[in-house]
Amino acid sequence: MATAAETAAMRRAIEVAQAALGTTNPNPAVGAVVLGRDGDVVGEGATAPIGGPHAEVVALAAAGERAAGGCLVVTLEPCAHHGRTGPCTDAIVAAEVRRVVYAVGDPHDIAGGGGRRLGDAGLDVESGLLAAEATVDLEPWLSAVRRGRPFVTWKYAATLDGRTAAADRTSRWISGEESRADVHVLRARSDAVVVGIGTVLADDPALTARGPAVARQPLRVVVDSDARTPTGAKVLDDAAKTLIAVAVDAPGGRREALRAAGAELVELPRSSSGVDLQGLLDELRVRERHLVLLEGGATLAAGFLQRERVDRVVAYIAPALLGEGAPVVGAFGVSTITDAARLELRGVSALGDDVRIVADVRRGGGN
Repeated sequence: MATAAETAAMRRAIEVAQAALGTTNPNPAVGAVVLGRDGDVVGEGATAPIGGPHAEVVALAAAGERAAGGCLVVTLEPCAHHGRTGPCTDAIVAAEVRRVVYAVGDPHDIAGGGGRRLGDAGLDVESGLLAAEATVDLEPWLSAVRRGRPFVTWKYAATLDGRTAAADRTSRWISGEESRADVHVLRARSDAVVVGIGTVLADDPALTARGPAVARQPLRVVVDSDARTPTGAKVLDDAAKTLIAVAVDAPGGRREALRAAGAELVELPRSSSGVDLQGLLDELRVRERHLVLLEGGATLAAGFLQRERVDRVVAYIAPALLGEGAPVVGAFGVSTITDAARLELRGVSALGDDVRIVADVRRGGGN
């Protein structure tokens, strides 16, 4: 049974992990705290950027010899495999801590099982402490690992009557400054940002994460079946890497022009959405792009919804009315109210004059 000191340490570990969000991808943001023999905090740490040590190793290094005989508290089960770094379980055993408490089990087929290995080594191991709280930030990564595909968050900004642009196609700015700043946080925490060619042609977005706390840029992905992306588009600048998903039968000259402009192309089967969206997600999974932010328009969003590949929705609703103009989403196979895509509300908050709504798509056991 976890002590009061261990519970307080887990709360601190969750805070440490939150501060690292967006810096550790494709690894999850994990926090760890080391308690000495007397129960005092003697070390803490978060997972370092890719290739660096995991949270447990950082915290144990901070604690040094004071970790011996103490307790390691960590938000995710310590890994038990050789990846870019050595197994955290080996470092924990070497530090001679007597007890390990973690919040959430690691579902990874290869990295999981660290708790059992530590138990076999003679350590006292407890799992599940403040699991619900720790899962809030870990959930997208956990979902991606469990399902074997990227976790897709669909973000959009709309008026109160569900329009993302006016009848003349103008859309800047529907949402306020606070909402737009929040979008940059979403981008910074994502591995890839996906839009359709329509968005590129209409708005010429840069799709970069901007702000003082941005540690890395997501991969910019354009779904462009016919390779129509202008070679001078902002998504082809050197601010971040760009992947353009084209159909296998896209005009060869356009494909070569995009490659000459510095874009990387992936050629996918053509589909009703322009390209095979599952094939695109498979490509992103191979590239370890676990967290995908979908910022496309109504057609692309409908394609992902129709294939049940939207996991979370983040909507910024502005107190404005247009009456006509571009809708939030196009048709995706729903003809009666009983077939509606139902969402589970996760949070509602005010951002300036806008309302931010976060909801997860409910599913009946599929992936």
